[in-house]
Amino acid sequence: MPPKKKQEVKLPPLIGRVGTSLKCGILGLPNVGKSTFFNVLTKSQASAENFPFCTIEPNENKVPVPDERFDFLCEYHKPLSKVPAFLHVTDIAGLVKGAHEGQGLGNAFLSHVSACDALFHLSRAFEDDDVTHVEGDVDPVRDLAIIFEELRLKDESILEQRVKDMEKKTARGVDKKLKPEFDALFKIQKHVIEDKRPIRHKEWNGIEIEVLNKHMLFTAKPMIYLVNLSERDYIRKKNKWLLKIKEWVDVNDPGATIIPFSAAFENKVFDMDEAEKKAFFEESKVTSALNKIITTGYKALQLMYFFTAGHDEVRAWTIQRDTKAPQAAGKIHTDFEKGFIMADVMKFNDFKELGTENDVKAAGKYRQQGRNYVMEDGDIVHFKFNAGAGLSDKKK
Repeated sequence: MPPKKKQEVKLPPLIGRVGTSLKCGILGLPNVGKSTFFNVLTKSQASAENFPFCTIEPNENKVPVPDERFDFLCEYHKPLSKVPAFLHVTDIAGLVKGAHEGQGLGNAFLSHVSACDALFHLSRAFEDDDVTHVEGDVDPVRDLAIIFEELRLKDESILEQRVKDMEKKTARGVDKKLKPEFDALFKIQKHVIEDKRPIRHKEWNGIEIEVLNKHMLFTAKPMIYLVNLSERDYIRKKNKWLLKIKEWVDVNDPGATIIPFSAAFENKVFDMDEAEKKAFFEESKVTSALNKIITTGYKALQLMYFFTAGHDEVRAWTIQRDTKAPQAAGKIHTDFEKGFIMADVMKFNDFKELGTENDVKAAGKYRQQGRNYVMEDGDIVHFKFNAGAGLSDKKK
């Protein structure tokens, strides 16, 4: 009897846009340090003046994702070209109370939030008489609640309108195929309006996730909380608001990541050379929080990467979580996916421990994987493909 065909692994759908150029937006009230943070994060010079709505059009840039594995491969191969993975970051202008109804520059700003796939929610926990606060005084818990509620209220208004429109069509029997989408939207609306909870807090089934991905609602987006401290508080690792912020997040967004940092501290070390930075970090007994922020944002987008490595190039190729080998090969070239034969895969830790590709093979840890193989973060891969497959497709 012929061997049974291996059953294909069915992966659960992801919430969010499909793609690898996903964006992480920096969100918060005016004058909490968003543009200063964006500048030091991306080594760019977005405007950072002391008045509300200084940033109107969103600034966008990309920042390399720090990874010791990538650094090791570059040091090992000494390639002619080095291409890390990148996090795409957007600096969104400040939202204010009533933004969901168009207050401030709400409608424009909320459209910029909609274009992002995950959010850095930045709050201000430092006092500075020279930097005005749009609410009159510093209270990061109040500020978090304002933004949190504005996004929920915007989802509420969107869902109310879309459910109403779809209810008319399903009631008339215009399109029976709309019924599953209507049922899913109605369930999502109930969660947002009655439970007053973000969409990301609930587990949804496959049909509901497809509906969510079609409508791209605000509270479905992953959120990371960044707390902007004064330089002094960051160095001494103390601030009166930190415990209160944690308590608020634990209640309102349980499981979300909170990262304290200091834009003033990061700005101070921005222009230091490596020797000066090292000495300053040793003296201060703290280091930059930027690497942690970047890697956390990248993972929040449900992104990962595999490596191709050699003397010509070491490169990190960004893919979404749960990507299979043929689709990963397609990130390099569409013909690699069309003519996919197999993927030769070794784990980074095996390569680092054993020293060479031949040693990995000798240890039996160099694996040939087929088209159902689900890529793992940090795989070092060589794809084999039929070069004629892509050409024949093009001729057709």
